[in-house]
Amino acid sequence: MALGGSHASGVVGGSIASSVHKRKGSPCQQDVDDGDSQARIADLLEDIWHHIHSLMPLRDAACAACLSRAFLCSWRCHPNLTLNRDVLLSEEHADVVNVSHIIDRILRNHSGTGLKILKLQLYGIANDYCLDSWLQVAVTPTVEELTVVLCNMFKKKYKFPCSVLSNGNGSSIRHLQLGLCAFRPTAELGPLRNLTGLILRSVRVTGDELECFLSNSLALEKLDLSSCNEIICLKIPRVLQKFRCLRLLGCERLREIESKAPNLSSLRFDGNVKLSLLGETLLQMKRLSILRQKVVYYARAELPSIMPNLETLEIRSNIEVVNTPLLPTKFLYLKHLSISITSGGSFSPSYDYVSLVSFLDGSPSLETLVLNVSQQIMEHKSVFGDSSGLRQMPEQRHCYLRSVKMTGFSSAKSLVELTCYIVKNAVSLECLVLDTLYGFRCSGEDSRITRCDSMSKSVLKEATRAVTSIRVYFEDIIPNTVKLTVLEPCTRCHAVGRR
Repeated sequence: MALGGSHASGVVGGSIASSVHKRKGSPCQQDVDDGDSQARIADLLEDIWHHIHSLMPLRDAACAACLSRAFLCSWRCHPNLTLNRDVLLSEEHADVVNVSHIIDRILRNHSGTGLKILKLQLYGIANDYCLDSWLQVAVTPTVEELTVVLCNMFKKKYKFPCSVLSNGNGSSIRHLQLGLCAFRPTAELGPLRNLTGLILRSVRVTGDELECFLSNSLALEKLDLSSCNEIICLKIPRVLQKFRCLRLLGCERLREIESKAPNLSSLRFDGNVKLSLLGETLLQMKRLSILRQKVVYYARAELPSIMPNLETLEIRSNIEVVNTPLLPTKFLYLKHLSISITSGGSFSPSYDYVSLVSFLDGSPSLETLVLNVSQQIMEHKSVFGDSSGLRQMPEQRHCYLRSVKMTGFSSAKSLVELTCYIVKNAVSLECLVLDTLYGFRCSGEDSRITRCDSMSKSVLKEATRAVTSIRVYFEDIIPNTVKLTVLEPCTRCHAVGRR
């Protein structure tokens, strides 16, 4: 059983050596009674074991508590508790274990012991819950991080008891996450002075209730909402002077975001939502992510003038018919750009990928470009179906663009032309990745993925044409200083589909 490895050894050796050095180096301390010295050393060793125990995975820490009285005492003072299916259940006993009884015993044994992090992640655990009593016991003024996420079958029944955060119990909480429940805060809850992060996932809360809660959370820096479908208008009050990051995804009824927080600098949202931001906030905006129809055109036509200091921009659209306009306005500070123009079915063959050059010409400081053009059916004119040759565009040096990645790369003529333009004009280009498919790959960064996403025969056939277009049009023009990576269909996962 690992007990912290070299880290723990360093703590032990360093602490004892320091203690002994101080004891020998001071004449006053040399006169201290040997019994007192031994007591201090014993206390020091106990602190070291507590620290080692706190570094162990939760299941291992609980098992170690069964082996010795010292570890049992340490276990009851364990500062971090993450209680979920993986920790509480083994596969062979998943259907017979009384999870409620286990959680109840753990929390009561940890009551009043300085618990700092409590995560009750109950998805996938279909037992009867005693959540109110658990929270009453566990949430004390020492808790800094609280997560409560229910099993999906209980999401319409449970209302988070805001009373557990009152009377000073919530005063130390810095991070609060709730999921699959109702959250009905009122003014009587009182201020949460140290709360910096709030995450709500599939939580039933209205815009007025949330505004009331935010007004009493003056230290808040980040708000993350997803699938909170009772919110129609979200208002961020001006009193949140430290508020910097707002993320809203999948809130189906949301129609307006009104923020008076002066230092908001990162915003991510989806849908047809009206933005009402302070003028000073627009100038502060550094990171923006939008998912909605026709957003590519909107981003180029409107954003440079209203958010001129953007450094990172992510735009995603599933319908884009009108070409991106060529305009004189510029993103002077934009360094990272991600554009996704995708479609689940067919895609408008009239859209000209070359028009995206407008973003390159309008972003003189751009360093990285990610372009996702995934389609299930490629209806653009193929470079192999047109004998007129590639269009020649005016050259313009892009001195800072170093990394380009395209996902869903196809043999569409306008896409090949855009890529040729980038290769010829990005004089500092170091890395070019052309992925002929989309989705997860078995050889990707996530080692848990053992098979690539399945692809239709038409997608695999187009991927083969895309590989051919790369060999024909790019191999001779790419400089030796550029690392070209071509991701073809997986020979293992897609072999059947290619036959």
